[in-house]
Amino acid sequence: MAHPDLSHLVRPGTQISIRVTPKASRDRILAEGDTLRVYVTTAPEDGKANAAVQKLLAKALGIAKTRLRLIRGHSARDKVFQVD
Repeated sequence: MAHPDLSHLVRPGTQISIRVTPKASRDRILAEGDTLRVYVTTAPEDGKANAAVQKLLAKALGIAKTRLRLIRGHSARDKVFQVD
């Protein structure tokens, strides 16, 4: 699965705004202009979709998922992650 080049975002303190689509047909990340759209197959229940987004985004960034922290949008489609 090919991901867009997100290496410029791997700096401590960087905030990454994304738009999430849960229950998609496959996991993927699309860069549309300045917006990142993340599609995950997981249903949005009990934080499972947030965990799937964190894992997929960390893999695309090439960092450990523990370095990504969800700071805004725990129950919304628009989320902000911060790189620690």
